[in-house]
Amino acid sequence: MTHAEIEALVNNFIVATARPGEADARVQQVVVRLTTDLFKAIEDLDLSPSEVWKGIEYFAEAGASQELGLLAAGLGLERFLDIRADEAEARAGLAGGTPRTIEGPLYVAGAPESTGFARLDDGSEDGKGEILFMQGTVYGTDGKPLAGARVEVWHANLLGNYSFFDTTQSHFNLRRTIVSDANGRYQFRSTVPMGYGCPPQGTTQRLLDLLARHGRRPAHIHFFVSAPGHRKLTTQINIDGDEYLWDDFAFASREGLVPAVTRVADAAELDKHGVDRPFASIDFDFRLLPETAGAPAAEVERQRAAA
Repeated sequence: MTHAEIEALVNNFIVATARPGEADARVQQVVVRLTTDLFKAIEDLDLSPSEVWKGIEYFAEAGASQELGLLAAGLGLERFLDIRADEAEARAGLAGGTPRTIEGPLYVAGAPESTGFARLDDGSEDGKGEILFMQGTVYGTDGKPLAGARVEVWHANLLGNYSFFDTTQSHFNLRRTIVSDANGRYQFRSTVPMGYGCPPQGTTQRLLDLLARHGRRPAHIHFFVSAPGHRKLTTQINIDGDEYLWDDFAFASREGLVPAVTRVADAAELDKHGVDRPFASIDFDFRLLPETAGAPAAEVERQRAAA
């Protein structure tokens, strides 16, 4: 079947059968395009009915196991959306902000909120990992410190697992919202996270195995940073020195998001921070872009967990 014949067939299936004037024009446009592209791919690749149905079964299984968000990251779809957002902001004349990178599928709304400082961990891993203090300033569109900005932060534990989804942890372990203080400052205490991989028997890793790709992520910390009049920032920082720092299966590593890690052992600094052993320290400032007419929405509407 020619591509022109496929286009006519899809139009007959989806457009010609619609009740006049009742279809959602945008939904119809998207469905026609994606169905046409799928049919063309089936024709061009000569996919058998068994291959098509195995693909449908795969997506059904991925959905049932809550791995479609992981698959979107592993196939580069989430990174591609970020690239398009970067290009749209550049066209709108926006530049100079902290680089964005993928959200991933493991955010949970409702984390406890505090001003200036928060301890992220619940103490369940005390003594098992390296203590981390991370701090910095949130800057506004005028380059001045921005008081009252919301810094939402979340990361994995030492086993590479996220609270809420991992029922062995308290719901908000390693999750907090910090409101920047009068000087635009934020700080938190936590444990240096570990990198992790896709579930080894999961749908995402099974596909990656067939593609001869690994499913590992470097150690990282997620952030949403927001303030009135500014574009919401979705980003991560990676822990420098990780084996997979520039080989992230989710393509989220970016220049400007790998701050230096300083090891602190000075007795006076330990006492000042209220700890009894050396710790890691990361300084990182966030720079928000102004909300601008004509720029695409920075808030992504998607289903997220809440606790």
